[in-house]
Order: sequence, then C-alpha cells, then structure tokens
Amino acid sequence: MDPRRIDYTGDGLAEEQLLETPYAQVSAWVDDAVRRSDEQGDVVEPLAASVATVDSTGHPNVRTVLLRFLDEQGPGFVTALTSTKGRELTATPYAAAGLTWAAMYRAVRFRGRAVQLERDAVEEYWASRPWGSRISAWASDQSRPVGSREDLEAAYRARAEEFPDHGSPDDVPLPDFWGGFRIVCDEVELWAGRRNRLHDRIVYTRVGEGDLSDAASWEVSRRQP
Repeated sequence: MDPRRIDYTGDGLAEEQLLETPYAQVSAWVDDAVRRSDEQGDVVEPLAASVATVDSTGHPNVRTVLLRFLDEQGPGFVTALTSTKGRELTATPYAAAGLTWAAMYRAVRFRGRAVQLERDAVEEYWASRPWGSRISAWASDQSRPVGSREDLEAAYRARAEEFPDHGSPDDVPLPDFWGGFRIVCDEVELWAGRRNRLHDRIVYTRVGEGDLSDAASWEVSRRQP
C-alpha cells in the first residue's frame, strides 16, 4: 500500500476558544458540521458515529450509526435491542463513540456508560421516521444471517403488506424489540487536526455528578497528539 501524505490544515483548538461545557462545545461543532454539509457538501452524513462495544469474551466490535439524540444527558442512537450491539450493551453497559468530520479536520470522542433510551423518547423519534424506514425495522432481524438479498426484500414486502402506508405515524407500530441507547459520558475529547501531525486534543473529564451542561462537573486538560 502506498501511504498517502496529507498535511492537516485545520484551525486547531485552543483552550481559550472552548465553550464553558462539553455540551455547548460539542453542539457547536455538530452544528458547524451540519451547516457545512448543507452549504458545501463535503461533510457527508455529519451525524454518522462509530460506536464500539465488547462481546462476552472481551473482543471489540465497532459499527457506524446515526446520532439521533444529543442533549445534556449525552449522545444517543436507535437500534434493534436484539442486534449485536443491543445485546452487547445490555450485557456490558459501556461504550465509546466517535464523530469524525475529515473535511473539517475535526473529531469528537465519547466514552461512558450506556443506558437504554426512555420509551417515550423512542416513540417520539419512531413517529418521525419515514414509513419505509419503519417497515425496514420490522423486516430486519438485525445482525442475524439471511439467505439472500431476495429473502430480505421478501420480508420487507410482507411487512409492507401488513402495515400499509396511509400517511400516518401510526401506520407502523413501534416494535417491542426496537429502542436505543444513550452514552452517559465520563469523558469527551475534541480533536482538531494541525500541520505536521501536531494536533490539538482537548479533553473534558468528569469530576462531578452533573450532566454535560454542568461546568462544575468537568475538568479540562490537554493531551499530546
């Protein structure tokens, strides 16, 4: 493999630029990424997050999900609770997740405890999903083997017939096996790419019991790149 040599020309991140809380800072960066996606198009899926878990033997798994929740309690995503990540997070409720915006030379990393999303939050989000996405959730036995693409599409057609589209959020009920998780963070790291690989890494570390908007619960430090 021929290694590529790209010098990162980002603006970096200095301590005096930081907003007061990790929630404020991460929200600002997410807003920047979404805005750039809309205006320039070089940040594809700005809410795509890699989520890492471990299985029963301690071996790691990582996959990409879409960040569907970001508030003072932490980042969250939806999934089938019976999926690999759902089962692993239920058995070992700790996770790490990362948002990466390569075109902006920025990334955010979260580490902490995974808790199931409140059912009312899941229901509210479920109602906002397009009909086809709700059908897919019913049709897919997520993470399980399937014989062929045709088998998967046949399952979709069967569920589409069972729950026809009448233009209502009640057309497709929320499955019992479907929900999501929130990461209650103990650490939030902001990475900003700089020239000569001398990147900025600023970390919020939990020192209190407050949420991401409680400045007193977080200590700020810098790590070497």
